[in-house]
Amino acid sequence: MKWEIKHSTRYEYASAVRDSFNDVRMTPVSNEQQTVKSFFLKVLPATRLQRYSDFYANVVHHFEIPDDHTALLIESSAIVETTPLAPLSENATVASGEAITSEPSCFDFLQPSRYIDVAPGTWRLALDATDGVTDLWQQSLAIMRFVYKHLVYESNSTRVHTHMSQVLEQGRGVCQDFAHVMIGLCRCVKIPARYVSGYLATEKASATHAWVEVYVPGIGWRALDPTNNRQTDTSYVKLGNGRDYHDVSPVTGYYKGTLEHKMQVEVKIQPASTI
Repeated sequence: MKWEIKHSTRYEYASAVRDSFNDVRMTPVSNEQQTVKSFFLKVLPATRLQRYSDFYANVVHHFEIPDDHTALLIESSAIVETTPLAPLSENATVASGEAITSEPSCFDFLQPSRYIDVAPGTWRLALDATDGVTDLWQQSLAIMRFVYKHLVYESNSTRVHTHMSQVLEQGRGVCQDFAHVMIGLCRCVKIPARYVSGYLATEKASATHAWVEVYVPGIGWRALDPTNNRQTDTSYVKLGNGRDYHDVSPVTGYYKGTLEHKMQVEVKIQPASTI
């Protein structure tokens, strides 16, 4: 499936700001499941963009605006072709998570992070979710189903900086929160799990989305979406991955000036023209 994606973030400040330094993670990943056919990033006020790859191999564009400005526009346009990946059978069995705790590439994804913990309470929930299951893949599916069943999706019920412990306490959240809770439960039972940022195109809407990838020995990273209780398909477009939302926030930065501002985000995803 080929998708045309437009992602716009606009900030309007109550008074002029300056010395704005920003990192943008809005470039889709190119891998065996998706190919970036084109990508363009526009920033206004116009400035020079510097591109680099971060620690988790995500593409980052850095820019600086030293002069006074009252608005900032960050707009990306991309065409991405997604390729079907045969889903791993829900009856498949692999190894125990204990067998891969020494994998260097998995180390960060077994530890607590900014929005995710592996505290005793989380560990007990993970044991409840995987009761009687020892296979890593089957445990991953059990945790996904547990999160889907025990959390209620409610728009605007949390903020981007909400910790998974708060989500569990109130029992509701958005896709970011579903992903954080699933990752925490996975890490407690030694399943390497990482946070994925991207887009999901549906019949009802197009939006940014978050899901989870777990490391399956002998197979690699496999994507699971706890918000929708399923494996991902060609309607998902991946932007990047990290320990949690903090590592792959679309825009991060700071500036000097007023704290009063408005932010407007628009995402549009549609099938790309075949012409």
